[in-house]
Amino acid sequence: MQKPQAAAGIIIAILLLAAIVQTANWTQGVLFAIGLALGVTLLYARFGFTSAFRRLMSVGNVQGLQAHMIMLAVASALFALILGTGFSFTGVTPAGYVSPVGTSLIFGSFIFGIGMQLGNGCASGTLYQVGGGASSMVLTLLAFIAGSVLGAYHFTFWMEETPSLPPISLAESTGLGYFGALIVQLILFAAIYWITVQIARKKNPPMMKPLPTTAGWKKVFRGSWPLITAAVVLALLNALTLTVRGNPWGITSAFALWGGKALMAMGIDVSSWGFFSGANGEALTQTVLADSTSVMNFGIILGAFISAAFQGTFKPKKIQPKVAAAAIIGGLLMGYGARLSFGCNIGAYFGGIASFSLHGWVWMVMAMLGTYAALFIRPLFGLKNPKSSDTFC
Repeated sequence: MQKPQAAAGIIIAILLLAAIVQTANWTQGVLFAIGLALGVTLLYARFGFTSAFRRLMSVGNVQGLQAHMIMLAVASALFALILGTGFSFTGVTPAGYVSPVGTSLIFGSFIFGIGMQLGNGCASGTLYQVGGGASSMVLTLLAFIAGSVLGAYHFTFWMEETPSLPPISLAESTGLGYFGALIVQLILFAAIYWITVQIARKKNPPMMKPLPTTAGWKKVFRGSWPLITAAVVLALLNALTLTVRGNPWGITSAFALWGGKALMAMGIDVSSWGFFSGANGEALTQTVLADSTSVMNFGIILGAFISAAFQGTFKPKKIQPKVAAAAIIGGLLMGYGARLSFGCNIGAYFGGIASFSLHGWVWMVMAMLGTYAALFIRPLFGLKNPKSSDTFC
């Protein structure tokens, strides 16, 4: 256990919580605390979206995707209850993420799939690995922000000049209602889970590499957590986010905001860009501590940092040039792709499917295809893909 780092992380978290409550309100403080919990969960389980897709597409390891199906099933049930009844802890009417299905979604999610394999992390993975001490992920994050800004600049073109269907909700656009849509999605999750079992039987892939761990009750505080446990916790935390701020968990809108604020500080007016209209434009004039997505992101990074210190695994390393190049390219692709596809693996995939939006399912398929394409690109940067002959992947 790295006690100095752990103590420093806890102190910073307390001070930041006080600053958030003082500057904004207690609702923002609660969201920051939820972010901390998300960071802890992600790091203790090394819960991956990037690695889950890569293992599946390369060697047929299905452990990660099975955890996703359980996470999505639990989240869908909770979202159906919350959205169907309008339940809220703060009086804000809850609304899911339901977005259009069109060219921007298809292209954006595809290049996001490529980007997350080059950057070695998705949106949530980038944040928790930055907190966990992965040096290259700092470059991925910076490029992610830059790509998000570029996507915000081109946002109007993609929304107005490319073909698109309207937003389609399996609950509200079909007449099924939230209960009927939940039944449909549970059947889909079960079918996908059954298919993954057949894939595993046929390919007999290497299992996931064991994580750093300890014994007994100490696992709660020092990890590692089973994937299924983390899947359920993530679903609960996403549902809690929905009841507190009125929207599901999201990550990448904050990246566009941070980049936009940086450009504004340099004298570049981004307020006329289509993406920065409405609430996004208002956020440009306020402190980032008033932006719920930003404070949750800060919480994820700090929660992961504290957890890594508790495990004694916070050990940044030198970055190889090829890895640095892949991190930057991957970050740019993810940032741009997230803006085009109405979110990332969290806002579009996790939040979209849990909100019964068709765009979440399309995002999943296209990101999988992007992952497959990236398997042929990764070796160019010295990045290894899992092999069927590996003991672990």
